[in-house]
Amino acid sequence: MKHLRSLLPTELECVVLNHGFPSYRANQVFAWCAKGVREWDGMRNVPKQLRSILSEQYTLTKYEILKKLVSERDGTIKYLSALEDGSAVECVVMSYEHANSVCVSTQVGCRMGCRFCASAEGGLVRNLEAGEMLDQVLLVQEDTAQRVGSVVLMGIGEPLDNYDNTLRFLQLICHPLGLNLSPRHISLSTCGLVPRIDKMSEEGLPITLSISLHAPEDDLRRNLMPGAASHSVADVVDAGKRYSKRTGRKVYFEYVLLKGLNDGIDHAKQLGLLLKGALCHVNLMHYNQVQGSDFRPSSRDTADRFGSVLLEYGVTSTVRRRLGADIDAACGQLRSVL
Repeated sequence: MKHLRSLLPTELECVVLNHGFPSYRANQVFAWCAKGVREWDGMRNVPKQLRSILSEQYTLTKYEILKKLVSERDGTIKYLSALEDGSAVECVVMSYEHANSVCVSTQVGCRMGCRFCASAEGGLVRNLEAGEMLDQVLLVQEDTAQRVGSVVLMGIGEPLDNYDNTLRFLQLICHPLGLNLSPRHISLSTCGLVPRIDKMSEEGLPITLSISLHAPEDDLRRNLMPGAASHSVADVVDAGKRYSKRTGRKVYFEYVLLKGLNDGIDHAKQLGLLLKGALCHVNLMHYNQVQGSDFRPSSRDTADRFGSVLLEYGVTSTVRRRLGADIDAACGQLRSVL
């Protein structure tokens, strides 16, 4: 059965009208779903007959915490949550002064095969429905008793490889009758699926786009990110520039620094030339160790030197702060495991 939490108010309105109920009941049902109601009887102002009809046609997703880890270093929390088919995904909540930020997974597994990322192990199992993505945010809000202030689609999976469900999740979480989160408080990270970057730029949702680049030239990038090999580095960068032009939003290019592989001065110069003049910022990322990997992180001095070279081309950068590394909750460490 389809997940009730995946339905938009307009779709719910069709359902309730078809069963002879007034249209305003749809907004009531949607509001309960956005509040994270777990049981049909919890929809207290919805008629029992309508609740019964909905329960026969839809499933009310229930998120279950299988495992919870809390970082002793920075308070980051990682959850392993169960899905109804027996699969599981991880999500992470990071605490900042202004609000909590949740790192949401969009797939069980991932088909992109990036060699430095634990999420790629085992390949893609299936896409998550929009309601299952929303469940991760609701789980965090319920467990922390705090409202989520921002969302990053940077967990397990490639969001644009699950385009329709990802778009629906964005529409759900931004809806005024739902969590009413501003699109400007949402970041989506992609390995660079060019046609879908262009498509997302036309959706009218001014979210922040982060593009995982990780190499300034094609052969090295294909080696590191085989699933992204169908698009050249130049094509990916151009897609980012088009996104900025259409949305007016700065694009963030992510670059994990791997010792002796992509962290040299020449690499920085190549990247600077590619991005010169673009409305962008580079996030230089520390490599977070993945079991079985031979990669090693670059030193902080190397990262600072890399950033200095980029600045010579007018490209700003930041060495991204590491959160949750002691509980395998940092970038590239999330897995779909039980």
